[in-house]
Amino acid sequence: MTRSLVTVDLGAIRHNVRALRSRLTGGAELWAVVKADGYGHGARPVAVAALESGAAAVGVATVGEALELRRDLTDARIVVLGPAEPDEVEDARAGRLELCVSSFSIPEDVPVHLKLDTGMGRWGLSEVVSPGSGVVGVMSHFASADSDAAFTEEQLARFLAATEAHGHLTRHIANSAATLRLPSSHLDAVRCGIALYGISPFGTDPAVDELRPALRWESVVALVKTLEPGESTGYGRRFVATEPTRIGIVPVGYADGFRRDLSGSSVVVGGVRTTVLGTVSMDAISVALPAGAGQGDPVTLVGDGILMEDHARVSGTIAYEIACGIVSRASRGERVFVDE
Repeated sequence: MTRSLVTVDLGAIRHNVRALRSRLTGGAELWAVVKADGYGHGARPVAVAALESGAAAVGVATVGEALELRRDLTDARIVVLGPAEPDEVEDARAGRLELCVSSFSIPEDVPVHLKLDTGMGRWGLSEVVSPGSGVVGVMSHFASADSDAAFTEEQLARFLAATEAHGHLTRHIANSAATLRLPSSHLDAVRCGIALYGISPFGTDPAVDELRPALRWESVVALVKTLEPGESTGYGRRFVATEPTRIGIVPVGYADGFRRDLSGSSVVVGGVRTTVLGTVSMDAISVALPAGAGQGDPVTLVGDGILMEDHARVSGTIAYEIACGIVSRASRGERVFVDE
């Protein structure tokens, strides 16, 4: 094994697309969001699997991301959800992309979705401008669909009121959380990102919503050491043994995406759940070795019951950040795709 192996199960992506589509109401389409290299899962393979499983379009954050996908996805609808710079419009036009616009300057000869700010406080118009012939949709974005049902309903009400006269356009506002919990927000299309990858937008077990995690992350015990009482491992001596303690050194660290604040989180060594000890280094972590475990044994960082949501709780962040931070470039590890 390389020092780090990421396996992405495209079968899980397909399952999640079907599970999400089964929730949709009123004929809404599912748009698969694959920005940030598919939340660290691989934008192109995920996009292909999602489209083949019934997604109607894919969404990305930038024109650059969209053009990379266009090389292989020659016929797919690709929607750039983030703002495009004026000098990118011609490339978007040539790439047959759809743009989301948050200003009163609407480019010509390119399909446009007008974005309203209904409470997110970021990109977005305060009202719908008179849509021209190139405007194909109107959209907004929920600020707290995963945590504040009342404000989410308020945002939806604002959006529906603002777009009441534009029912001939595609209206879309729902993210993963709203797709799963707020059917009235489905409208004409939903934009699912995190749930597509089998990660819960609520920070809970994704199985609750019939989602399957698609990413598995593995490494190996590269070295075994026994710490005697008073001896430590890692920077700052954050773990000092109080009794003879066998530890395994695993060749991944925060440069690979195993964050420095994941000290104390769990991994699986040789099939047994155990604990990360001491400070996470740039290129290595120390783990408590279960009885019988030794050099060369597999280490599961994500998978085998270890969820990204679990790591997120330890580090005080969200699973989105854990997923996007995993590095699998050839210089540090490997990423493979399976379709089971």
